[in-house]
Amino acid sequence: MKLKNNYIIITGITLALASCDLDKFPEGQYVSDEQKENIIESRPNLITAEANAMAARLNFFGTISDDLNTYHSDYGVPAVSLQLESGGQDIVASTSGYNWFSRSQNYADRDYADASGAEFIWKIFYNHMKAANDLLKLIDANTEDADLQRYRGQALAARAYDYLNLVQCFQFTYAGHESALAVPIVTETKTDEELQNNPRATVGQVYEQIMNDLNQAAELLAGFDAGSNKDQIDEAVVYGLRARANLLMQNWAAAAEDADKAIQGGTPQSLQEVSTPTFNSATASSWLWGILISPDNEVVTTGIINWPSHLCSFTGNGYTTLTGTFRSVSSSLYEQIPDTDIRKQWFISPDTTSTLVDNETVNGTPVIEYFGLTPYVNTKFGAYQSVFGNTTNSSDWPLMRVEEMYLIKAEAEAMSGNLGAGKSTLESFVQTYRNPSFISHATSAEELQDEVWLQRRMELWGEGFALFDILRLKKPIVRKGTNYPASVQFNLDPESQIMIYRIPQCEMETNEGITDEDNNPAAERPTL
Repeated sequence: MKLKNNYIIITGITLALASCDLDKFPEGQYVSDEQKENIIESRPNLITAEANAMAARLNFFGTISDDLNTYHSDYGVPAVSLQLESGGQDIVASTSGYNWFSRSQNYADRDYADASGAEFIWKIFYNHMKAANDLLKLIDANTEDADLQRYRGQALAARAYDYLNLVQCFQFTYAGHESALAVPIVTETKTDEELQNNPRATVGQVYEQIMNDLNQAAELLAGFDAGSNKDQIDEAVVYGLRARANLLMQNWAAAAEDADKAIQGGTPQSLQEVSTPTFNSATASSWLWGILISPDNEVVTTGIINWPSHLCSFTGNGYTTLTGTFRSVSSSLYEQIPDTDIRKQWFISPDTTSTLVDNETVNGTPVIEYFGLTPYVNTKFGAYQSVFGNTTNSSDWPLMRVEEMYLIKAEAEAMSGNLGAGKSTLESFVQTYRNPSFISHATSAEELQDEVWLQRRMELWGEGFALFDILRLKKPIVRKGTNYPASVQFNLDPESQIMIYRIPQCEMETNEGITDEDNNPAAERPTL
């Protein structure tokens, strides 16, 4: 490795304490309609500040870190994405001490005795939900003010997003598990007493809450386009979230319809645009929603506690390039990517090439040599401002890309009984934007669903969807015979209990409504 710095820079870290009390949201008593009006009139900027605070909760350093323990995997939703990806079968990393996600890779983060992984996921989404509920408490549900309606719609959609993640982490997928216990429902109208004795709702009840929130949000955000403010939820994002929910619930026709509406909000990145390391800026035409990360953001000023440090192969200051803890694609998935598909070049080939970087240099040294890239290492994610070796890790993070919506639409069309439409949607997208030679060979809806799954594994690699897709489709995890390290090269049956998380200890201690008997059963970690 040609990088001169052989140490990792950590700068200006100030920890925000995260107590277990944060799980009892929202705080305080009811706010009357008169109080709401007085607050808004006396502090007109409060609503905007609350909305900005809600967005900031997705990109937050210090959710579970404190003065005694600093977790370098504690940097918001991008960290949750890598945590979930590490529990799948497509993203490979070393099991050394420099891999802060090794516990997710071997499922040790499901251990109840040291469930920091479960606590992290829990607090990320419930903290974000608190911000949404705080906003909802300030705005009259019957307001006719257009701006307030927009903020209310965004808060409802944000809460639905949180539940859509939580319900998939802490219980198996919707189909066949509608009556299984999921997570507690927390809304802006619940009292402190109710929150302190708040049992787990069923999967079906959580999805009912999700759909109610999204349906209201769709009405309130009708016609709203956030434009370049990609950290705001607009109409297209709401339809995208509802498309995800309907897909999980197997409401196929509704999922296809919602995905089609979401597609109107963006344009896929072109074949040329994805022929270089990218997926690092919300300015991309395909991003419907994302986390905007500025250089002065705390996850950036830490130096290495951010997503480029753990995932980007071209940063000048990160775990990947300075310790060799790269994220690689599974050799099994790599071999399934056609040679004519640009996404094969999103990874270094077995003979150590990739057209994305073969002709690139840093200070006269070829990029692959400069960073010490090895076979299967990803080239998908560009460094900040697409400058190789940039030591500022201020890249944005995608929460929803329009490409996902094309894939939802194709699968849902086929599964709703229109195989021809599904094949047409899939072929049109892939041929235009990723692989001109692609042809669907599906002769049934289920075969088309599997083709879409492969497309999702290629297109959304590293973005947090892999484990959820495995659970949704009830697929086994297959690692044996691949390039996974020997200690984590195991297979898992569909719906193995170890694949979902247990309710964290901090929630058990503060919520009398959940007992040990109500928790997900303990499961032994997989063996070779």
